[in-house]
Amino acid sequence: MRVSPLRRWPFVECLVALGLLLGGSTTPASAFKIFGFDLFGGKKEEPDDTIGEPYRYSVDFTVSSTPDEAKNLEKLLKGASTLWQDREKAASGAAGLLAKARGDYRRILATLYSEARYGGTISIRIDGREAADLPPDAAIANPATIDVRIDPGPLFHFRQTDIVNRAPPTDDRKDRVETPEHAGFRPGEVARSGTIVQAGKLAVEAWRQQGYAKADIASRRVEAAHDQDVVDAELTVEPGRRAYYGPVSVEGTERMDPVFVARQTGLIQGEEYDPDDIKKASDRLAKLEVFRAARIQEAEEVGADGSLPLAVIVQERLPRRFGFGASYSTLDGGGVEAYWLHRNLFGRAEQLRFDAKVAGIGETLKPDEFTYRLGVTFKKPGVYTPDTDFISSLIGEREVLDAYTRNAVTGLAGFTHAFSDELSGSLYAEAEYARFYDDVFGRREFQTVGLLGGLTYDGRDSKTNATRGVYLDFLLEPYYEFNYGNPAVRATAEGRAYYAFDDDARLVAAGRLKIGSIVGPSIAETAPDKLFFAGGGGSVRGYAYRNIGVETPGGLIGGRSLIEASAELRARVTDSIGVVAFTDAGYVGADSLPDFSEEIKVGAGFGLRYLTGLGPIRLDAAVPLNPNKDDPDFAFYVGIGQAF
Repeated sequence: MRVSPLRRWPFVECLVALGLLLGGSTTPASAFKIFGFDLFGGKKEEPDDTIGEPYRYSVDFTVSSTPDEAKNLEKLLKGASTLWQDREKAASGAAGLLAKARGDYRRILATLYSEARYGGTISIRIDGREAADLPPDAAIANPATIDVRIDPGPLFHFRQTDIVNRAPPTDDRKDRVETPEHAGFRPGEVARSGTIVQAGKLAVEAWRQQGYAKADIASRRVEAAHDQDVVDAELTVEPGRRAYYGPVSVEGTERMDPVFVARQTGLIQGEEYDPDDIKKASDRLAKLEVFRAARIQEAEEVGADGSLPLAVIVQERLPRRFGFGASYSTLDGGGVEAYWLHRNLFGRAEQLRFDAKVAGIGETLKPDEFTYRLGVTFKKPGVYTPDTDFISSLIGEREVLDAYTRNAVTGLAGFTHAFSDELSGSLYAEAEYARFYDDVFGRREFQTVGLLGGLTYDGRDSKTNATRGVYLDFLLEPYYEFNYGNPAVRATAEGRAYYAFDDDARLVAAGRLKIGSIVGPSIAETAPDKLFFAGGGGSVRGYAYRNIGVETPGGLIGGRSLIEASAELRARVTDSIGVVAFTDAGYVGADSLPDFSEEIKVGAGFGLRYLTGLGPIRLDAAVPLNPNKDDPDFAFYVGIGQAF
């Protein structure tokens, strides 16, 4: 079936004519959808699941195109063909095989249009007969021989493009939307059908960002001139009336307070509509962790006064849950842990959680050498503002590490706040009683009270596999230690940056720098868990975990200053496989400011990445270039997500 008129036809007429040809005159026309419209027939395609005798078939798939474009185009067309994709499976009877073939005309045609091929030829022959010409009860051999031949035709380009009633420019950076021209909707560009659809979406979104909630495409005029291989496209936008938030109603609550749910959206009646507000409101509801499903439904029309009522429709989860698990590592041995959680204590998504953990099993069978942790945490969301949470916790734990043994009780209470999608902060008051034992200083006790405040800016394009952007984190901890009578300040700052050398981010450079300092008491009068160590998978790869510190005659201890740096070059070899070359460096000093009296430790290595939807699975191999006596000759690291 060929679609290559000699004259300039309106594009939609071309599609209708093609549909009539494919459908034939003796059977109803099937649905065909392009640019978001069903041009003829119903919405349902002919079912491919007809029950009948299993019909096997072989298929020969040929695409006529120039060598430089054949590979990608053939891959796309084969992906669109169910005959090709299901060639190893039997069809459900002769009718099922015929329905599958007839459906392939539409699917292949849509793929050609998506690649700006509007004058192509599609032939699907079953046992030498064109599938579009066969009646539904045609006799077909079993097994059948199918020959699919496609001539994509010429590549079409835009000759004229126009957006009628375009949204005016805006000075508000948050309201700016990518222009249709930037997305390829301009003369001279390849006229893919997807580009036209995207241009319409961008034109509508530009109005919506300026408060016109019901903006829509009023008309599309798309014409193809087959004698010149060009397309003319005109999209007309109808913005409608500017909208303002109306009352927010809540449906589906059982235990939750509906007034609190409405407040937690952050949508204030009378403020101008913004689709970004709706998304942020949905994110706030999801963050409460009490709903199995939650959506915000806008009214069908904007009222005469500009009011747009909103309905929050939710389905609650069960309020209580518990879990347990087990783990094992060559470093820490085996461990078991369990928790119990109530996620809606008083009807406003208050969380109460108990945690218990035992670790270090296997390295020793002595209970007094295990690591224990028992804690309770309370969280109340939506304090003062929808983006402010109150958190408090009480934790008792015993840690048995190579450098020291710690027994402690820690209490913490404070607030976290999200200033924007990228910037968040926290401020806590904390108190701790801890007793330590190590080989250098023996037994010591510390009683501290202080503050813990932090700011985090996360401008990365992905948290697990960043290719662009920056990440900044700053933590400040002023405190007073009563046993030795020392005021102190502990501070850390970390920055990460990512740069992609190409649009597809197949080659990415990544860097990380972290610095830390403790001002105030000496090492001997500072709790070991506040001192700095380096080494390990999240620090300096190739070295043993926390095995970079300050060397003393009695052994390794933590320091009062820290510098860590990492550099990676990440290359994506295929769509799912990547390789990484990296080097890490770390320094821990005895003084608050680095004097580099200790040696800078450097590690280097290579890694493999298997890219998944959850993030890359990471396998790194590293060697320490100037190891300590307890460091390995090389080390392997496995994890999910990039190293930083």
